[in-house]
Amino acid sequence: MEVLSGRVLLRPVDPHRSLAFYRDVLGLAVYREFGPPESPGTVFFLGSGFLELSGSSPAPSAESVALWLQVRDLAAEHARLAAASVPVLRPPRREPWGLHEMWIADPDGTRIVLVEIPADHPLRRDSRPPA
Repeated sequence: MEVLSGRVLLRPVDPHRSLAFYRDVLGLAVYREFGPPESPGTVFFLGSGFLELSGSSPAPSAESVALWLQVRDLAAEHARLAAASVPVLRPPRREPWGLHEMWIADPDGTRIVLVEIPADHPLRRDSRPPA
């Protein structure tokens, strides 16, 4: 299987509240919008992938989906999100595997890990053999 793109699908309890969170609070760029105004569908850019908010769910399902978002400056994002009153589930810290991570949640309780990859981490190196 060749995967050319990917996205995470979320069915929020309140589509308008979740749209405002991802667009206005996190500041994700919109790739496309679709559907009627009472039930909007929105696809956001997530680096090389996508996040699609579409449809709705009768109740939150916090354990079924988590998002992993790489950021350039975790400390700056922590300060910005705290100023926006976003609850921090776990403050920034360096994990045993070498990444700097912080956990937050969206309005429905979906877990979001914000990650900063240090310059010396293996994810920053090209693992292909020299040409």
